Parts: sequence; structure tokens; C-alpha cells
Amino acid sequence: MTQSVSAGPKRRDQGALRKKSLFATTLGSIGVVYGDIGTSPLYAMKESLLHVGHAPSADEIVGIVSLLVWSLIFVVTVKYVVLILRADNGGEGGALSLMALAQKALARPSRLVMLFGMVGAALFYGDAILTPAVSVLSAVEGLKVTAPALDPFIVPISIAIIIGLYVVQSSGTGRVAVFFGPIMTLWFISLAAIGLLHIGDAPQILHALNPTNALWFMTSHGLIGFTVLGSVFLSVTGAEALYADMGHFGKRPIRMAWLSLVGPALLINYLGQGAFALSDPAALPNLFFLSAPEAARLPLVILATLATIIAGQAVITGAFSLSQQAIQLGLLPRLQIEHTSETEHGQIYVPAVNWLMLAGVVALIVVFQDSSSLAAAYGIAVTGTMIVTSLLAIVVLAYGWKWGLGLAVVTMTPFLLIDSAFLAANLLKLADGGYLPLVIGGIIIVLMLTWVRGTTVLTQKARRDSLPMESFIRSMAGSTSVTRVPGTAMYLTGTPDIVPTALLHNLKHNRVLHEKNAIVTVRTANVPYVAEEDRMLYESLSPSFERITLNYGFLEEPNLVQAMRQLRSLGMKFDVMSTTFFVGRRSIKLAQRSEMPRWQGKLFKKMSRYSYDAIDYFRIPVNRVVELGTYVTL
Repeated sequence: MTQSVSAGPKRRDQGALRKKSLFATTLGSIGVVYGDIGTSPLYAMKESLLHVGHAPSADEIVGIVSLLVWSLIFVVTVKYVVLILRADNGGEGGALSLMALAQKALARPSRLVMLFGMVGAALFYGDAILTPAVSVLSAVEGLKVTAPALDPFIVPISIAIIIGLYVVQSSGTGRVAVFFGPIMTLWFISLAAIGLLHIGDAPQILHALNPTNALWFMTSHGLIGFTVLGSVFLSVTGAEALYADMGHFGKRPIRMAWLSLVGPALLINYLGQGAFALSDPAALPNLFFLSAPEAARLPLVILATLATIIAGQAVITGAFSLSQQAIQLGLLPRLQIEHTSETEHGQIYVPAVNWLMLAGVVALIVVFQDSSSLAAAYGIAVTGTMIVTSLLAIVVLAYGWKWGLGLAVVTMTPFLLIDSAFLAANLLKLADGGYLPLVIGGIIIVLMLTWVRGTTVLTQKARRDSLPMESFIRSMAGSTSVTRVPGTAMYLTGTPDIVPTALLHNLKHNRVLHEKNAIVTVRTANVPYVAEEDRMLYESLSPSFERITLNYGFLEEPNLVQAMRQLRSLGMKFDVMSTTFFVGRRSIKLAQRSEMPRWQGKLFKKMSRYSYDAIDYFRIPVNRVVELGTYVTL
């Protein structure tokens, strides 16, 4: 007998999200989604002009501003706002969500698609460490203009702000986030006002709206053109956030925020900075803050610092969400995840990720000392993520949307060419620190591949060495050597078609079998949320054995007891106090001849040791658990 039942934790209330006013969700998206790209004017224009290598001519300034303007239009507006936001996976976006959507479109697991997802996720972590460092440093450096005497304290002040930002993560950011939207709205209004203030200084800057000026600069400056392009790319870092944060606000508010405020404000500011550079070339080293009226510079430094803190918060939150997805999709071991809100399911805190990121950000600031040096390391991770997004989008367009492979390739090729040009330009930064995000991403990819390989090997070994469940049930049906005890035993396993190791050990050592035995498996689907009617699959295997499969989306967290209570609707009398949960605890030993390289086996063993306890992860009552240990040879 097989039945389905509704169960599981509360999903995000999509209906309530839709009922919120468009204004409120648009304001929220301005505060969370656009923090990173919104702080790019602090350094993108300055770095682009300085990388010319000499005092740029008027035509060169116009050409560089044209590159900035059309990068925003083509990469952000056309690629992400118009096209990529359509590729939503149950309302969710991001590298791993797109990977899951591509896997679903192919209707069969693809190792290549999974690898692309890993690469996109790994590069995001590299970007998440660089963003707070370069953003906060660039804002605090405004003190050089307003209070030159504080120049020696810029690095300590930046480190203090960063440490404070990461320390407060454990208490949750819900209350602070209420102010994100208004602060960032004021920031974008300020950007537009500063730009409008200076466009009249050199009206010829409006020629930058002609894309031929961007093409002229790129085709006439050789290697310098590519060097500048790497800095121009800083203007679109954060574009991935439009897609990654789609589940928090929805497509329409994100599009409205960009088209009505964020996009126009950024374009106007870059035009204004370009006009100011034409009228006062000496201002280039501190172009952004000098473009503000003198009386407004100190308030602008404070506002910029707040904006960069918000930008840092956005990538920290994104790293937490990405880690949760990676754990659920089986790409990383279980990590401790804490909820910081009783009402908002998406507000989580991952201690291990938080403190590792803090260490990385502080190390970057200490080593590089200023935003210009850090900007050299910035960009490669983001371009890599954008290329991964374009490649996965081809799969989704071709097979998910049924466009056909030809049309999908034709549609995405222009974006891939632009992404590749940006990547080539950023690769010129390798020697100046551009290797850092690649090293960070490489480490994350090795960890993910090791975990996936190790769990696959152990699963295959378990299948080879264990008994089929059906054979075991038949052998137990007539056995008189085993004592039957009252109550229910639940065995948690990832391979429900074979006998759980914990069940065999219980039988071997205690010679008992419960009256009712449930084989419970938790599955993660390629969608963010599973419909309630698809949550649970219940199968009666015999009078003494049931098999229960719990399905969760990759943004949901399993709650075993809450799900089990729903079994009463199927007639199964489930009582937590009369149920014993048997959990197997594996101790891994490395074999002389392993299916994994020895270094990888040692790494997997260490990762397994630090994996978060299954009892806490699946919310199992501690006083109802029996743990049975076993050695597994890898």
C-alpha cells in the first residue's frame, strides 16, 4: 500500500508575499538586492580612468563612460532584468537553483550541470569575501578627503566595522533590515543628485550614450582597452544578486526597482563623474567624494559607509542561503544552521560560514590596505559566475522552455561573448591579486567534489554489502529467535531499499525487533519548496514494516517529528514518547586500496567528523534516540 500525505515544516508564505504592496517589496529589494552594485560608483569610475596609465584625454573619458553605461544597459538590464529573471525555480534564483532547474529540464542527472552549479556557488563565496572588504574600505577612504589626519586609521576603522558586522549576525538582522530600503533609496537619490550637479560642467559627456564611443575605445587602445575593461566590470558586480535574491521579493519588484530608480541613478552618476573628470582632471584619485559639494562630503562618507555595510550584509545573507542549499543538495556536509527569527523562515545564521568569512575579509584588508589594490582582485569571481549562469541558462532555455538548442545558443551567445571579454580582461589582474577568488573558489570546489564523491562511494559500498529490504522482511516473518518488543522503531537511512545498518546492529547485539518498524528516508528535490500533498510517501511493506519517504525542497529544513505526526491521518498510531529513533553513527577508516585518492579520503574523513549531528539537524528528540556506531571502510 502506497499513500501520500501532507506534512512538513511551513513553507514560505508565497501568498502573503504577493499580498504585500508593490511599493513595500520594491523598497525592500532596493535595500537588499542592490547594495553591491549600488556601491560600485565609489570605485568603478576612478579605477577605470586611472588604468589608462596616463592622464586620459576627453575622448578617452567619454569612451570609458560609454563602456560603463552600456555595460549596465546590456549586462544588467537586458541579460538579468529582462531574460535571466524569467528562469525562476519555484520563485527562487541563484547558481544552485539554476543548476537544479537545468537538472530538472534534462530529466536525468548530469555531472556536467552539477559541476557548473558547483563552480558558480564556489565563485560566489570568493565574491562574498571580497565585496565587504573592497566596499567598506572604499567608503572609509572618503576620510582622506574630509579629514586627512585620519588617513592612518582608515584600515583599523574598516576592520572594526567589518568585525562589528559579522559579530551581529548571530542575533539576526531582521530589525536592522527594516532600514536597508530607506537608506539605500537615499543613497541612490544622492548618486543621481551628484551626477546631475556635474553633467552641465561638460555636456559633451552625453556623447557617452552613443555605444560607438565604447567600441572606439576598445578597438583603438589595444591591451590598455582590456585593462580598463577589467575595471569597467566593477560597475556590474552585484548583478548576480538580482537573480540570487529573486525568491525574497519576486521578479516584478526587482525589475521595478532597477528601471525606476537604481538603473537611472547609476547611469546619471557615472555621466556626472565623467563630466567632473573632464572639467577637473586633478580630481581623479578621489573622484567620487570630490564630486560632492564640500559641505556634503562628510555626510556622504557616513552614508557611503552605511551603504557598504548593507552591501556586505547582502552577500553574507546570500552566503548563508547558498550554504543551506548546498547542504540540502548534498554538496556539503551538514553544518549547524540557526534560525534568527521566529516568523521569517529565511532568516538563518550559519556560524562556521560566518567566522570563516570574517577571517577572510580581515585578512584581505590587512594584506591589501586600500581599495585600489583590492579592486585588482575583484571581478574574476563575478565574471566566472556570470559565465556559469549563461551556460546553465542555455540548458534551461533549450530543454526547460522548449526553445530548442539552436535558438537557446543564438540567444545566449552575445552574453557569453561579453562575459568572456570581461573574464579575459579580469585575468590580466591575476598577478595583482586576481588569483585570490580563484584560490577560494578552487578550495570550495575541491571540498564539494570530495563530499559528493565520498558519499557516493559509501552509498555504493553499502548497497554491495547489505541485504535487500524485501529479503530481510521475509526472513524475519517466520523467525522465532528474535524477541518482539512493543512500540515503534524508526530507522533513518539514505538507502531505503536495503536494510539500515542501525537495524542490523540492533538485531545483532540486542536480539530484539519492535512490533512496528519504520524505514525513514529524507529526499531533497530539485525545487525550492515541495507541495504539501507531495511531502510524504508512505508504503506498508508488511504488518511489521513501513517505508516512509519525506520530500523537501532545497530551501526547506527537515523536521522529522513534525512530519511523523501526520502519519495519524493514514491510521498509523504515532506517539513520540513510545517511539525510539535509531540513528547510525559512522566512523570512517581508510582502506589500503580505496576508490578515492588517499588525500581525498583523508579530507572526506575530516569533513565527516565535523558534520553537524543528524539528531539536531533532523530535529529528533534527544531522549528518544539510540545511536549505534559502526566502522565503514572507505
